[in-house]
Amino acid sequence: MTGFDTFVVVDWSARSQPSPATPTADSIWIAVARDGRATTEYLRTRAAATERLVRIFEDELALGRRVLAGFDFPFGYPAGFAEAVAGRPDALALWAALAERVEDGEDNGNDRFTAAAALNAVFPGTGPFWGRPAGLDLPGLPERGSERDGHGLPERRAVEALVPRAQPCWKLFTTGSVGSQALLGLPRLHALRNRFGDRLSVWPFESPDAPIVLAEVYPSLVDAVVQEAIGPEDIKDEVQVRVLARALEEMQAQGTLGHALTAPDAPALAEEGWILGVGAEDALRTAARAALAPPKLGNDCFALPPGVHWTPVDEALTLLRDRLAPVTATETVPVAGAEGRILAADHLARRSNPPAPNSAVDGYGFAGQAVGEGAQRLPLLEGRAAAGAPYVGAVPQGAAIRILTGATLPEGVDTVVLEEDTTRAGGHVAFNGPVRPGANTRRAGEDVEAGAVALEAGHLLRAPDLALLSALGLAEAHVHRRLRVAVVSTGDELAAPGATADPARTFDANRPMLLSLASRWGYAPVDLGHVPDDRETLAARLDEARKTADVLLTSGGASAGDEDHVSALLRERGALQAWRIALKPGRPLALGMWDGMPIFGLPGNPVAAFVCTLIFARPALSRLAGGRWLAPRGFDVPAAFEKRKKPGRREYLRARLTPEGHAEVFRSEGSGRISGLSWAEGLVELGDEGRHVHRGDPVRFLPYGSFGI
Repeated sequence: MTGFDTFVVVDWSARSQPSPATPTADSIWIAVARDGRATTEYLRTRAAATERLVRIFEDELALGRRVLAGFDFPFGYPAGFAEAVAGRPDALALWAALAERVEDGEDNGNDRFTAAAALNAVFPGTGPFWGRPAGLDLPGLPERGSERDGHGLPERRAVEALVPRAQPCWKLFTTGSVGSQALLGLPRLHALRNRFGDRLSVWPFESPDAPIVLAEVYPSLVDAVVQEAIGPEDIKDEVQVRVLARALEEMQAQGTLGHALTAPDAPALAEEGWILGVGAEDALRTAARAALAPPKLGNDCFALPPGVHWTPVDEALTLLRDRLAPVTATETVPVAGAEGRILAADHLARRSNPPAPNSAVDGYGFAGQAVGEGAQRLPLLEGRAAAGAPYVGAVPQGAAIRILTGATLPEGVDTVVLEEDTTRAGGHVAFNGPVRPGANTRRAGEDVEAGAVALEAGHLLRAPDLALLSALGLAEAHVHRRLRVAVVSTGDELAAPGATADPARTFDANRPMLLSLASRWGYAPVDLGHVPDDRETLAARLDEARKTADVLLTSGGASAGDEDHVSALLRERGALQAWRIALKPGRPLALGMWDGMPIFGLPGNPVAAFVCTLIFARPALSRLAGGRWLAPRGFDVPAAFEKRKKPGRREYLRARLTPEGHAEVFRSEGSGRISGLSWAEGLVELGDEGRHVHRGDPVRFLPYGSFGI
């Protein structure tokens, strides 16, 4: 058996009405895991869920990908039931028999209680099904399980003896009524079998070698892991399917899925089925934890190639881009509150935009082929089509209907003439032809088609993106949790602003600057304060950072002096790489790891710390947060200055634009002049080569806005 490419997990529902428009528990959730990422969808009806599954399966087949799809309801009943109902001890034959007996409408309306009462009549005594609403009078279906007697069937399947928390499949009402889920789910699976034929198999009744394999799952097998992952605003059902889908994918990566898909030697297996993962619970939970944990960076991820002493800026950026990966876990949040978050997976359009052909103007609609050149006069039907209030009925060829902007085109209408170009009188509308067929209309999906990728993983959500996702029917977004960026300042010479008049002390300017940058970029800033030149105190603060943050920015103490405790401590107990960047300002850059947490050791000089943060830390933090690598976008402008630059180092000058659009630079290049950062509107970038810049020569200007500030 070849491996699977895509893993689908479905949490089913037996609701008798459509689920609420706002995602909620006890509804249908579908998770799809592929390439280490999982997305979830909320479906309001079983019919909609079935259509979505068909689309998922067809898309995967078209791309040549194999699918393992798990459903959280029993695939079989205790021994004896299938033979009595379907004529043989075969679960798949029972699926067909149930599909003939159970009615389930497009709006979730169903007759499951009546069907269960009829099934009870096949057996002696009372039962085996039980549970119904108190007001429903069905003598053949007892309200309580204790009222059953003499039906002659086991209470549980063999697999459920190993999963004591699982509810029996005879229970149809109140909490844990998987019996209703099975009665309304198995006919839907039978329809999927008919649709896909030999391209689909059902485990364990059939070999799991088909392109699509269905299996019964029990999400509570990973409940302990779900409890670790769930947040206060999360819906447990959604988290369960997402965790389980990723766990199955991770089991395959760890080589344990094949063992779980080995059918047990059970006498009634063909009739009762089995739950995927039972017998391999430890492997399943291990895989679930591995799937949830973001990948750890290796201690050598910042190591420079042998023999490298000076690193050009572009090479340093390439090393960071190639070696860093997301370190944040993921979660699902309402789209309305997702601004500034980074998508953890591709998000597909749940429906087309627009969802149906509609009018782009106020006017009159008709069949385009019914009109020609010259004066046209069409009889006008009674009524109108408006946005949200479509016209009910068809428009005959040669007739017209009043239609307003955004209204769905009625049957028979494919063209609209603008109201200002018409005259209406005597029940007719007149205008001059020709009118191009399709004029003034929007086709369904002309913006985005259902199933298309609307936004890709790694995209940083902005207000326009929230509008797009909402228009496409997505109420939630699967995003990375916000990157927690800790900031600590080191050194005995530092003091809090205003705390002392001692001229030997330096006010701490870096920490508020770095915390502000982290917040501005959408991360969660963690202020770890100031640490004096004491190695044990610093070690304790680094341990604190590891518990409360994902990445740490330090300023000062990263060189090789007697009081450079950051670099010394990382060499002793962590991992440190001192990068000498061919850059001005900000030559030294210490990159290290502390118990798996990346540390950026920035220069202590605020100007150098600022430049290094923009050039190196900003794109690196985006990568660690799950986002894209961010390169600043600049443009060439004439220089309003003259400068001679030596070759070998890239230089960044504090600069702003004159009213004429020329770049002027700060009066001093001294890296201690913090006022220049505030004076500037951006940076002028001068390349690695030597250059004599004359006034009027083109130079590259990188506005602060291109760095997200």
